[in-house]
Parts: sequence; structure tokens; C-alpha cells
Amino acid sequence: MTPGPGRPGAAPRLWAVVGATGTGKSDLALDLAERLRALGNPAEIVNADAMQLYRGMDIGTAKLSLHERRGIPHHLLDVRDVTDEAAVAWYQPIAREAITAILARDADAILVGGSGLYVSSVIFDFRFPPRDAAVRARLEAELDANGAGALFERLREVDPDTAARIDPKNGRRIVRALEVIEQGGATHGAVLPETPRLWHPATRIIGLHTARDVLVERLDRRVERMWRDGMLEEVERLRAAGIERGITASRAIGYAQALAQLRGEMTQHEAIAETQALTRRYARRQVSWFKRYPDIEWIEHPVDVTAVTG
Repeated sequence: MTPGPGRPGAAPRLWAVVGATGTGKSDLALDLAERLRALGNPAEIVNADAMQLYRGMDIGTAKLSLHERRGIPHHLLDVRDVTDEAAVAWYQPIAREAITAILARDADAILVGGSGLYVSSVIFDFRFPPRDAAVRARLEAELDANGAGALFERLREVDPDTAARIDPKNGRRIVRALEVIEQGGATHGAVLPETPRLWHPATRIIGLHTARDVLVERLDRRVERMWRDGMLEEVERLRAAGIERGITASRAIGYAQALAQLRGEMTQHEAIAETQALTRRYARRQVSWFKRYPDIEWIEHPVDVTAVTG
């Protein structure tokens, strides 16, 4: 691939901007794209947030509006209905296809998001565990009959390391882990090798870090702002679109709690408090996931983007 105009002999690069929720990844990706453009290197952004794939899930995912995207092309936002399942095996090929097309336009691709499994599936030589529809159906029947708690205890007994990385209430993830184990395979935590190989050789991984006390305060306030900004109204519209039939979307942090509030199963105070607690826990898991990445460059927010690009 030949260098494009303004590109001083360098081939297009894949950037990955990762980190916990609420650390400012979207803003950094935008700043980075603008900085690269100023240097003569066009850039486009590819979403790696599993919940931002869904149409209509905007407030609860902090999705950038069209105006907020600063005219920079964004890919893989609003590409799934809330009734669809967004599995990483579905996401990987379309994300790589989008990145390949960006690079072919002699532009840099910026993959941005905090869904660790989704990011890993794109930037590393990532292998998916085996699937067995019959095993999954049986485990899902157990989930419906006995709840996530019983299956989580089973997972904790057979694979405590994987159990430590999974939300005990996330029945879908628990079922998937047990499905893999029953086939004698490695669970998701073992799919990323100790020294993973990059999918694209010119990849640079930027991790955003924020002090724990600062991040907790920021996340708690953001959840409160979600409700003020119309979270319940958004979820009411999504109910009409069938979110309660969706396996993935209906269980998203914040959306599950808003649905419970609308059904009268939680007060607003309880819905907000549970969303805050689950968001804090999710942020901890994200940090643990990304710490395993080799060659990740951790930077503090706010970021001087010129220091990133040189």
C-alpha cells in the first residue's frame, strides 16, 4: 500500500483506544482523528462498544450524536435491532471488514470501545471456543428454570478464574462459559494467549486510565444524568421496538434496571443505585481485562493528543 498525500512514508495504522467506561475514550478518539487529519493522515472511527451497536440505545450507552461526531466518519453504530443478539463471533468479521476498507482508503482506522472481548477479537489473532446448540439449549433451559445464580455457582466450581470475570447476573455469559467447558474447551479468558499476535502489524493500543475515586464519582453522576436526560422515555420507546424480547439488549446495564422500574419491580432510587453499582463493577472488570494487553500505552485523562501522535 503506497503512502497517501501528506503521509510521510508511513502506511496506514490501526489504533485501538480502550479503557473503562467513563474514561473519555470517545473524546480521545475524536481528538486523535482530528490530530491525524491535521498531520495529513485521514482517519475514521470504528465502534467496539457492544451496546452502541443497537439502534435507539443512546442515552444509556453515552453514544455520540451525529453532531458530536465532528464530521468524522463512524462505523458500526446503530447496526442492530434491539431484538437481535450481538455476539462477538458476528462482530469480528464485520469490524475487520470495516477496518480493512478504511486502510484501503489510505486512512488510519481508530477502533474505540470498552467491550474487551470485542476489541480483542479484532486486534489479536483471536480464536473462538467451540459451539454446541444442544448443550446451549439445555443450559438455557436450566437458566430459565433455576436462574443465573445456580449456574454461576457451577461455573465458579469448575472455572473460578472465568467466574471472577463474569457478572453473576449475566446468564448469557455464564451459559456460554459452561457450554465451552462441557466440550472440553478453554473459556473466553483462556482464548487470549499470554503473548497474543496482532491481526494488523501496524497497531498501536492506547489505554485511558482515570484514578479510581475520580472514576467512581464520574460514573455515579453519569448514571444520575442518564435518568435526568430521559432514560425511561428511551426505554419506553425501545419496549415498543421489542427490547424485552432481545437476549442481549434487555440485559444491558441501565436498560435492565429501567425496564424493571417501568414494570414496577424497582423504584427509581433502586434502579439508579443498582445501575451505579453494576457500572462500577463493570469498570473494574474492564481495567483487569485491558491490563493483560501487551504493549498497551496507558495515559491519564485529560490527554494531550499531540503527545500521543508525536
